[in-house]
Amino acid sequence: MFEQTFRNIDDILHKEAGCTTELDYTEQTSWLLFLKYLDGLEQDKATEAALEGRAYSYILDQPYRWAAWAAPKDAEGKLDHNKALTGDDLRDFVDRKLFPYLHDFKQRASGPNTIEYKIGEIFGEIKNKVHSGYNLREIIDRIDELRFRSQTEKHELSHLYEAKIKNMGNAGRNGGEYYTPRPLIRAIIEVTQPKIGEKIYDGAVGSAGFLCEAFDYLKQGNLSTADLKTLQERTFYGKEKKSLAYVIAIMNLILHGIEAPNIVHTNTLAENLSDIQDKDRVDVILANPPFGGKERKEVQQNFPIRTGETAFLFLQHFIKMLKPGGRAGVVIKNTFLSNTDNASVSLRKLLLESCNLYGVLDCPGGTFQGAGVKTVVLFFEKGASTQSVWYYQLTPGRNLGKTNPLNDDDLKEFVALAKTQADSDKSWSVDVANIDTSTYDLSVKNPNGQEEITHRSPQEIMDEIAALDAQSAEVLGKIRALL
Repeated sequence: MFEQTFRNIDDILHKEAGCTTELDYTEQTSWLLFLKYLDGLEQDKATEAALEGRAYSYILDQPYRWAAWAAPKDAEGKLDHNKALTGDDLRDFVDRKLFPYLHDFKQRASGPNTIEYKIGEIFGEIKNKVHSGYNLREIIDRIDELRFRSQTEKHELSHLYEAKIKNMGNAGRNGGEYYTPRPLIRAIIEVTQPKIGEKIYDGAVGSAGFLCEAFDYLKQGNLSTADLKTLQERTFYGKEKKSLAYVIAIMNLILHGIEAPNIVHTNTLAENLSDIQDKDRVDVILANPPFGGKERKEVQQNFPIRTGETAFLFLQHFIKMLKPGGRAGVVIKNTFLSNTDNASVSLRKLLLESCNLYGVLDCPGGTFQGAGVKTVVLFFEKGASTQSVWYYQLTPGRNLGKTNPLNDDDLKEFVALAKTQADSDKSWSVDVANIDTSTYDLSVKNPNGQEEITHRSPQEIMDEIAALDAQSAEVLGKIRALL
């Protein structure tokens, strides 16, 4: 229904000098989609209020509503070309009036969980990069074709938006920051089994893939009005440091059906662990914290186990954030299981002693496009210490890549075996009493002798060489600047 519209928008953005990557395309589509969605939401609420005989107070003042500046209609419901701005007039209105007006909402909002606050956050973080008012007019006309009214329309839009996020994830070396493969997320959710009434949290929310899939998982079946209200307002929580990811997370959750997502734009790791109180703790954590990131010394001071490795700081945060009996499914680099530095050893000891690490899923190379690292998923429950760790080595029997990604069938056996933690050719258990306490090494060592051999495609190898060359050039540039 809407796929061609998204393609046409990308084609127009391609002409813009300020939009050069998939990230730019998604960012620019997002703010326009958000305003179109908001207009539909306001119209629905105004209609509902009128039917109940009460007045509705609009969030946006009349000149800034979509129907006023973006898509004014004539008596026949067609675009009124006499009123619709275009060219420099349109660009100047968006840059000088619309964005400043929307940004001011943050100061006026009653609290961070309101739609007003989200509006202020979003339009304080991103900028209009479409410098041609004529291109902007074309894009707006395309966006105006999209509808959010029915569940079918929302469902299709959410799928198309997810496809855009996936393309972003495939666009560069840091793709894993934006896109965790959905089959992997669904398997993690099946194993952790969140329930309605529980708080679900992702402190490195990215594009909100975990929260969107958890919402889809929980809304199945016959739910009461109270259940639906709980899912909307008191179930899903997230934090995100990066501006673009924050905007995408909000839009993705909205398209999946959550009207005012509880996503906070902040650096999760800047919060001191000792400041986390019982009221802050959650029942379920689902996350894929960024791998390879480095945090500054002042951020490291917030953690008992100090390390520059971002993912290891996130793991400490997650352990602290869980309620007693709370469960987590966390993606992390597989080197976490075997690194011999003091921080890694101390963190593995903390995990085994303060939680029951009941499962480790060993993911094959190529699970994350463009990331160039192997990962594992840690499944743990806060409270009792670990007695035994169950491992599953995922071997799909093919090389994973852009054209041959991980799918739900690849993970079926894992999800089935995880319920009973049964042994098989690909799964086994390790008694913690037999682990060397000088290293707490938890390496994946299949006693059945299966060893995964991954042959990467020439294109993947060339992409990694190019990415490393670019990284080296950037470092050399910084060194030269110091000379």
